[in-house]
Amino acid sequence: MALWRAYQRALTVHPWKVQVLTAGSLMGLGDTISQQLVEKRGLRGHQAGRTLIMVSVGCGFVGPVVGGWYRVLDRLFPGTTKVDALKKMLLDQGGFAPCFLGCFLPLVGALNGLSAQDNWAKLRRDYPDALVTNYYLWPAVQLANFYLVPLHYR
Repeated sequence: MALWRAYQRALTVHPWKVQVLTAGSLMGLGDTISQQLVEKRGLRGHQAGRTLIMVSVGCGFVGPVVGGWYRVLDRLFPGTTKVDALKKMLLDQGGFAPCFLGCFLPLVGALNGLSAQDNWAKLRRDYPDALVTNYYLWPAVQLANFYLVPLHYR
């Protein structure tokens, strides 16, 4: 509980910094889980550079872009009703998600050393499936997020 209270205090004093660092930490944690539990690389096979890239993408791209987007959504639809949450989710998934994914995938590709030509080919190959996969999970998650989670915790 003490750690949670410290996090809340830091979030109150430095909301932007804490949200950006949280995004980077979650991206790094997600990559670590992927490498260890899904790919079963083990500690010796863990690609620390890959995890660092994901932390960097979280802090330098995902955190600022998504955090800013959530603020825009709350200005456009300032309420917290179910209808407001639905409006936010529809705009998020219909407009923002396709654009965000179209930026995220090539950014990660470039940071992983892909040439512009290879990155473009990878984007053309992977984008449709990634977007469809996004729609299996994220509309429901975002609906709950926009309805239940206060803006400063998103």
